[in-house]
Amino acid sequence: MDELSEDLELLPATRRALRRRIALAQSEGRAPSVVAAVARGGRIVWEGSRTSVPSHGPDGDVQYRIGSITKTFTAVLVMRLRDEGLLDLTDPLEKYLGGTGAGQATVAQLLSHTGGLAAETPGEWWERTPGSLRPELADVLGEQPFRHRPGTRHHYSNPGYTLLGALVEQLRGKPWAEVLRCEVLEPLGLDRTSTEPQAPHAGGWAVHPWADVMQPEPLEDLGLMAPAGQLWSTARDLARFAGFLLRGDERVLSTSSVREMRTAAAPPERGLAELGYGLGVQLLAHGDRRLAGHSGSLPGFVAGLWTSEADDVAVVVLANCTSGLASTAVAADLVAIVADAEPPFPEPWQPFREVDPVALDLCGPWYWGTSAQAVRLNADGSLELGPLAAGGRSARFRAEPDGSWTGLSGYYAGETLRAVRRADGTVSHLDLASFVFTREPYDDRAPVPGGVDPQGWRGIG
Repeated sequence: MDELSEDLELLPATRRALRRRIALAQSEGRAPSVVAAVARGGRIVWEGSRTSVPSHGPDGDVQYRIGSITKTFTAVLVMRLRDEGLLDLTDPLEKYLGGTGAGQATVAQLLSHTGGLAAETPGEWWERTPGSLRPELADVLGEQPFRHRPGTRHHYSNPGYTLLGALVEQLRGKPWAEVLRCEVLEPLGLDRTSTEPQAPHAGGWAVHPWADVMQPEPLEDLGLMAPAGQLWSTARDLARFAGFLLRGDERVLSTSSVREMRTAAAPPERGLAELGYGLGVQLLAHGDRRLAGHSGSLPGFVAGLWTSEADDVAVVVLANCTSGLASTAVAADLVAIVADAEPPFPEPWQPFREVDPVALDLCGPWYWGTSAQAVRLNADGSLELGPLAAGGRSARFRAEPDGSWTGLSGYYAGETLRAVRRADGTVSHLDLASFVFTREPYDDRAPVPGGVDPQGWRGIG
């Protein structure tokens, strides 16, 4: 075993803490069974389960319904269409899928639940009734699909993801399930993720809230609502999918596109621990830790898939009970157990193999007025601009073909950074969103806005 593999292995004390946490979850949540998996460094490093049936615990290959984690899979399909140039996220749905009555909502708004659509379908509870009761999009949306003006607030909408599934089918010319299998499941090796249960799979149970008895929940095909919550999967498959959400995979989506999915596109709701919602991805604060992933539930099942990019840890928790077990809280605790007990080793420092001399020329200290800043060149070729003192604005920038740089994060996201040169080719100053950064505080050789006092720096008196 090489050094990297040894670093990924969990210590016995950590493994015991993980086992104890899911044992508490199964006992206190009164779940017939719980199965969990932890991935670190891109591979599964732990699996565990707890069950009410002695000597019959599930493993990471047993299927459970994953509910709304399905939405993240649907969002991946939509992002693939965007990356191929087949749609723009800012376009209204009507441009691609007409006659729905909800066409004014944009693709991005549907992905981030800001399209203003109703939370649920009209009529009977769709999760516990056959999809054949809603054979058309009109049956899913009803006569008045909107509850809010599109783009004005976050309002979680299951029908919104039915529309996104229909959009995928419209642009691909194939059923949503077939597109998902060919474009995501097969490339990522998720051969135990499916729209229908495949043995071995858990049965879904409702546990009585005031007595230790239970009854089976009905198993329904969700029909048109499938893109919002149909999938079955296993702890192992979802742990692999979580690794993809952290790293990307060029066969499916690039690293930059999955990072975009994990970026807040909708503000958080007041009173909730959530940090907002990305593009098919929930964002959560757990203590000081920021998590990205999704929860899921359908009658008989609860599920949670959560990742911590900073710790390079992903966790999946699956249980076969309608309520009682807080899968998100359990998953967040499992992340913390691993990350706090065994923080990751930093990548070894290595010098550049090749360096861009133009970018290197921009490195070092700069001054925005009297505020000391620094530019660093990252290993991926991006620039990092940030204050030398605590606080202030930091941002990362991507190089563009014309020699400029585009902000990727923070206050300067989307803004253009340019190095302005003198006649002799040396850099006079940096221009960023009307701000001028100079090599010396208020350098009189640069066009500092408002000019520089001709007497220069001086003391009192």
